Amino acid sequence: MSDSSFKDHAASQPAESVERLARGHDRRDFLKSVGAVAGTAFLGALQPGCGLLSAETQKPCPSPGLVRFGSSDLCVSRYCQGTAFRKLPRTDNPEARKVLQRCLDVGINFFDSSEAYGWGGSEQVLGKVIAGRRDKVVVCTKVTPSHPPSNDPDPSKYKVGDSLPLSREVLLQKVEGSLKNLGTDYIDLYLVHNPDEVTPAVDIADSMTALVRAGKIRYWGVSNHKPERVVEFHELGKKAGRAPFVGIEDSYNISMRERLEPEMFEVISRTGIGLMAFSPQDTGKLSSGAVPEAKMVPLVQAMDKVASELGATRSQICIAWVLTHPQVSSVLGGAESPEHVEENFRGTLLKLPPSALATLNAASDAHRQSKLGPKK
Repeated sequence: MSDSSFKDHAASQPAESVERLARGHDRRDFLKSVGAVAGTAFLGALQPGCGLLSAETQKPCPSPGLVRFGSSDLCVSRYCQGTAFRKLPRTDNPEARKVLQRCLDVGINFFDSSEAYGWGGSEQVLGKVIAGRRDKVVVCTKVTPSHPPSNDPDPSKYKVGDSLPLSREVLLQKVEGSLKNLGTDYIDLYLVHNPDEVTPAVDIADSMTALVRAGKIRYWGVSNHKPERVVEFHELGKKAGRAPFVGIEDSYNISMRERLEPEMFEVISRTGIGLMAFSPQDTGKLSSGAVPEAKMVPLVQAMDKVASELGATRSQICIAWVLTHPQVSSVLGGAESPEHVEENFRGTLLKLPPSALATLNAASDAHRQSKLGPKK
């Protein structure tokens, strides 16, 4: 099939076929069936948006409560459940399964993992829970530019080994490992977990494009990268024939805003990429019932006041506040019990009145200024 005939073929598909092809498994089979040359033409036709047709990605998600992740055709819940468990083992275990199952029960369809969470363990338990309903969920996992740690006595702590540059060969090996752990043949969103300070950005962009063409991943992005690097990746993804760069994952909450404000938020607003904002409760320091550190007492008092007025919990205030920022696609939380899942999910449904938001913003600003020290 020639490049031009392939484009004509894709454009002529009826709406139901386009929607079917947008689903990862069918999309992968379709791309593989027409070959690498057609895949190149297909990706070129997608610029500058994501998904099968750029027009499709601008439409609202058909299901209530779901939003598009950036300019992709991924429709995700406003709460994403992470698998970087701190108290539960990062392995396939009954308690972790209960947490993930409860997410599905309440309507959460977005899950985040990484090869480095238990070095495969968290991916494995996620894979067990979504088995048989793969087309109902959106799976994000991350590739780490390192080897696993050697002789690690506690795999439930995030640890890395020696550096391992993300060459195309390495990326292929690692994505195959994640696919096996997850028990699937495609990943919806594949992120570079931490900066690779060695491999040129263009090489990573080209390697990710190769993985998209092969049907192994649908979209790609990065986590914990600086704004200038994100801009570089986004610009590379705009080139014809290259898979678009669709989003990032980074830390953001009411007590810790420095990593994203203002530079990264400006990048997100300008480019339209998606954002998973992780640690909405600041690694549990702001969760319901947690005793705050002395420096956080004024902020927590303001949060508890608003929570009492709204009949909500502190954890829900954390999540609702993050979601007031239009740059945020989904809040990435780390619930470790079915009850915590329900509490967090209800936070995505909480609307903060203007007066409550003003109170929270003032407390957050004051907390931020206290960390910076007196103005000179």
